[in-house]
Amino acid sequence: METKFTKSTDKEHKVKLESSILHAAWSANVAYAGGEIGVEVKTMFVGEGSKINITGKSEKGKNLGKIKEKIYGNGFSGKLEIPEKIKPGDKAYFTVKLPQLGLNAESNRIPMVPKIEVSNMKWDKKEVRRGDTLKLAADVEGVRDESDVKIIIYESGQGGNYERIAEIPANVKNKKVEIEWEYEYHDDTLNIPTEKELQKYSKEKHYKHPEYYFTLKIDDEEYGKDRESGLIKFIDMLDFRLLDEDGEPYKNEDYIILLADGKSKKGTLDEDGRGSEKDLPPGEVTIILPKKGQIFGR
Repeated sequence: METKFTKSTDKEHKVKLESSILHAAWSANVAYAGGEIGVEVKTMFVGEGSKINITGKSEKGKNLGKIKEKIYGNGFSGKLEIPEKIKPGDKAYFTVKLPQLGLNAESNRIPMVPKIEVSNMKWDKKEVRRGDTLKLAADVEGVRDESDVKIIIYESGQGGNYERIAEIPANVKNKKVEIEWEYEYHDDTLNIPTEKELQKYSKEKHYKHPEYYFTLKIDDEEYGKDRESGLIKFIDMLDFRLLDEDGEPYKNEDYIILLADGKSKKGTLDEDGRGSEKDLPPGEVTIILPKKGQIFGR
């Protein structure tokens, strides 16, 4: 809508602004049976708190629910439910009414398709190490071949919470989604609380390895949020070299490593003062040379 103002600017004038509905559309191009889908409405010159009534419908007479809310910031977004049972070829749309202003609009129409079913979500390993390439897979029913989807990967954090760390585009092919993900721990393992720190400062009393699960996002829906993929655990390693004050290696010395989970491992340095340990809990370690009385932290 074009607005023109041609009166003088050195006086006070009353201007009447015309309210309107600019946009009413679904948030996705397809409505899946048994799921939810977003509705978006944009307005112009509509007062804060104005009433908005939205009614979901289908071309073949299905009731998709109603929303009675208020508009703020000249916009509204919400969700409507698509019924489990749909008729072939049916399309969904919704109507918008602003009763206080006498304004009406109708959304675009999108196809309603059978319910999506995601199953058999899995990693190809139960443990992951630095530099590993993991394969993630899931079976998908009710989605057209070559449809774009997203794999979302979550990592465990403090208090049992999980943080989204990666979002990877993928495609459905032959009713499957399969991708490869090259693992890299994205933070400093020294920031992982040790058993000792948890015992002293946290309600969580025991060390936990960082763990991961993934979900599959199709349009507005995210499948696998109950960790159906299973959890995969991060296992670390340590290569080190120990030198004395003169820069000479501690040759063939026995060592003890105090690990982040409160346990310990024993080993012996080689001729060059080097040691190597695999299958460690990620986090801070302390290396002790008991015969020399030396302590090294990391």
